[in-house]
Amino acid sequence: MQDILEKAKHIRLVIFDVDGVLTDGSLYLGDDGQEYKAFHSRDGHGMKMLQRSGVQIGIITGRTSKVVSLRMASLGVEHVHQGQLDKLPAYLEMRQQLGLSDEQVAFVGDDVVDMPVLLRVGLAVAVQDAHSLVKRHAHWQTPCRGGRGAARDVCELLMEAQGTLQPALQAYLQPAGPDNGNRG
Repeated sequence: MQDILEKAKHIRLVIFDVDGVLTDGSLYLGDDGQEYKAFHSRDGHGMKMLQRSGVQIGIITGRTSKVVSLRMASLGVEHVHQGQLDKLPAYLEMRQQLGLSDEQVAFVGDDVVDMPVLLRVGLAVAVQDAHSLVKRHAHWQTPCRGGRGAARDVCELLMEAQGTLQPALQAYLQPAGPDNGNRG
């Protein structure tokens, strides 16, 4: 675990896949063609805490969905790349735009389409219920399943490694302030 924490210390950007990582992978389609997804509020709050700690968040997903745009906007995530069947070009663009090295980036995935990015980054993370190939090549596996707390696991791992988790949690043990009730 010390090896993972050492890798996590250097992360300045974490990129999440959406389906199977920020959601449980289920796709709900209405008769009108509308797509619905369920996101876990604790994952969202973890993402907000991580951003406040100074780590940026990005999204690279193969599908395109208005609900993803809305959810990421509500979390303040600016780096959103949808419709990326090949995720590597979006990764390289985001990394270059932010002036980061591979070692400063973490990627969280669940399926084989995530492998080209997972094999490059400084911290490759598989969600608990990821495909076996993804698990085999990941540096770390989340205790929680995709869409069920996996993103929060990653956020807290990074914050723990960077010494920002305990101060962030300590703030919630103070009498309620203006931001304490704002969950993700």
